[in-house]
Amino acid sequence: MGVEKRTVFTRPDYLIVCGLGSGLVPKAPGTAGSFLGLLLFLPALYLPIPVQAGIIVAALAIGIVLSDKVSLEMKVKDPSIIVWDEFVGMWITMLWLPSLMWLPIAFILFRVFDVLKPGPIGWADRELAGGLGIMVDDVLAGVIALCVLQLMSYLLSYSGLF
Repeated sequence: MGVEKRTVFTRPDYLIVCGLGSGLVPKAPGTAGSFLGLLLFLPALYLPIPVQAGIIVAALAIGIVLSDKVSLEMKVKDPSIIVWDEFVGMWITMLWLPSLMWLPIAFILFRVFDVLKPGPIGWADRELAGGLGIMVDDVLAGVIALCVLQLMSYLLSYSGLF
């Protein structure tokens, strides 16, 4: 892991980027971070879309700065304990959510794109460094998952199934 648990819980910068401790889960910390991010964003779904977008933009800016700082201190390009990027990517996926029944699909789509890293997601993961590199691949995974989810919703509603 490269960092002591007490560091995560005693330093606000580590606590944030480690997703309130969800990044310390030994198996699949990205999945744990994505799930906690989903739960924490649920109340925001009742806010206007511009407010949701503002939360996401602020979280992205915070994530770039703090992820850069923590990864430099740890001397690791993209430490697995940093899951704030999963929070932000999941929140992007949840924008314009057609209804709460779409939450499991949003979660699955985001995780699939985040893990498989197709196309520009993989490029960003390989080529970008620092806090920007840590955050951007998950932002792209979130944007692509959002687009796929919206397309699925549209096609299903257009077909008369929903």
